[in-house]
Amino acid sequence: MGREFKKYFALTLKSLRALGSWAADCAERALPIYEKHADSDSRPRAAIGGIRVFAAGGRRTTQLRTLALSAYAAAREADDPAAAAAANAACLAASSAYTHPLADVQQTKHIVGPAAYAALALELDHGGDPSIGDGEVRWAIEHVTLEVREVLLQMPSRQAGKSRLDMLLYELDAGIRGPVQGLEA
Repeated sequence: MGREFKKYFALTLKSLRALGSWAADCAERALPIYEKHADSDSRPRAAIGGIRVFAAGGRRTTQLRTLALSAYAAAREADDPAAAAAANAACLAASSAYTHPLADVQQTKHIVGPAAYAALALELDHGGDPSIGDGEVRWAIEHVTLEVREVLLQMPSRQAGKSRLDMLLYELDAGIRGPVQGLEA
């Protein structure tokens, strides 16, 4: 058995901020779903607020990691699958600031995860209608920035999976890597 070496690449704070901003935009679209099921629980909203502060030039602090973990806890505690997916979108948006510059397919979830979970939340909230999730995937791809795309291109492509979430992750990954049309600067 040979040793596997992980490939690292350059990842700037500017790129992480761009990723955080786009991830927050994606996750925020599903936030009302969480809030209608747990209206007094502000953990997912706080996580999105935290990544927005970082994206606007704030520091990557322990507080941001704590906000992400709190949104993750909110997802685990949610009694509705759509609400749980919305909280997971917020968690992954906040944790996007901690994306590792490692060419590993698991790292792609830090990039496409917020949009995939938001799409899943909206889809589940509409009775599992896949056209809702597909529309949300299109929205996320249409709004991705060049910097986010460049980070994703440093990593291996995701493969299609069996679950709906895996398919959403794959569709986002493939769509962002696809031909550039109207990509936001």
